Amino acid sequence: MSIRIRLTAWYTGILAVTLILFSASIYGLVRYNTYQEVKNRLEDQANRIISSQGFSITQGLDLTLNPKQAERLEYVQLYAQIHNYVNGFTRYSQNMLDQQMEFPIPDPQTIPEQIVFQNVTLEDNSFLMCQVPVYLNNNLIAILQLAAYTGAEDRLMERMKSVLIFGFFITIVIASTLGLFLARKSMTPIEKVIQAANGIQTGNDLSVRIDYDGPNDEIGQLIGTVNGMLSRTEGFYNELDDAYKAQRRFVSDASHELRTPLTTIRGNVDLLKKIWSDGDAGHLHLDEESLKKFSIEAVDDIAGESQRMSRLVNDLLSLARADAGHTLSKEPLALSTLIEEVVRRAQFLPRQVDWVQGDLDAVQDASVLGSKDYLQQMLFIFIENAFKYTSEGSVMMDAVRSGDQVGIRIVDTGIGMDRSEVPLIFERFYRADPSRGVTQGTGLGLSIAQWIIDEHDGSVEVMTKLGVGTTFIIWLPATFNALPE
Repeated sequence: MSIRIRLTAWYTGILAVTLILFSASIYGLVRYNTYQEVKNRLEDQANRIISSQGFSITQGLDLTLNPKQAERLEYVQLYAQIHNYVNGFTRYSQNMLDQQMEFPIPDPQTIPEQIVFQNVTLEDNSFLMCQVPVYLNNNLIAILQLAAYTGAEDRLMERMKSVLIFGFFITIVIASTLGLFLARKSMTPIEKVIQAANGIQTGNDLSVRIDYDGPNDEIGQLIGTVNGMLSRTEGFYNELDDAYKAQRRFVSDASHELRTPLTTIRGNVDLLKKIWSDGDAGHLHLDEESLKKFSIEAVDDIAGESQRMSRLVNDLLSLARADAGHTLSKEPLALSTLIEEVVRRAQFLPRQVDWVQGDLDAVQDASVLGSKDYLQQMLFIFIENAFKYTSEGSVMMDAVRSGDQVGIRIVDTGIGMDRSEVPLIFERFYRADPSRGVTQGTGLGLSIAQWIIDEHDGSVEVMTKLGVGTTFIIWLPATFNALPE
């Protein structure tokens, strides 16, 4: 059973119970007041008859109604009957004689001492009768039976009962219909939530959102929460999808980068085995000097490719530590000392252009909280990249300051790059297509540099122009005039 049906059933059931209690209370109250008025009238007339000494005790204790009292009874439409238990005579009011009516006479043994009321039906006519016992010297001698015709009251109560029952069913039908309509309208946003969830379950579109322009009630808050959850789910899914694609690309590129040196090493090893196998050297018509030179070249190729593989494996290990959430051990460092060492060592790197030391005054009194080895590794990555992609001109490093941050700037006059490539250069194994296979490297350096910068709560700024050169500014949070000892 759906929630809509259950809500309607609960609402209708509660309303039905309420209407039954209300109708029963109204019916009982009206019935009580209606018949109580008749009872009061009967009791009042009975007391009048007794207190006005309307009875006269004659010979044989014959009890009669006072003529004036009898006329009054006819006027107020009451019927009186007096039965004398002593002589067995019964006297009737004139209206009873006219209609030939007679009330049943009760057994004197069953008559209570107080006034009692009972309903009596004579020839399909209903009466409410009041019975008053008459005593003489504590002996029951007669009974006064005074009745009122209650046909009008009975019809009134029957009509009222019919109206209440009819109104009850009409109200229940209308209320259940309206309740079902309102429940359906209230549950419409929930159905949209279900449809959206089913759409997401059966499809791949996580951008689906639930449209809702109603008030910010519980339903509105629920839809807002669901939309927020869908947004977060979409974000997580996109992140996972990007990570999965990056992982596939990473594995593919890593396989490619490892395959090339392995192929070179295997080829040279096979060649050496072939050369130095018995009889093969003579078959190649090589003298001893040429054979030695050829072998040394093959060994150099193997050593070079082995070093390349070693660098690649080290870079992969660094990225694996980054992915595993590895945190660096940091300590206060004098930035000027660190950079001076980098400047000195950079001049010995392989290069085709001039290495220029710019103005480094901005870091003279600056200190950073970081890892010396990793910061130097990060700077050498940028410097080596600048040397690789600069064939003419120079590579310069200087420093700038902005607020509580210090920027280490590396400027080259190399090939530069298109602006569209800037967001991609920090991806793993990314290298511009023209340079892939031309410049040496694993394509992981800038990814490692980005991780080191992030670990030091820094940022990197890139300015480049194709054919002109590239400028990197590495911003690091620093403190000034507080150099570590």
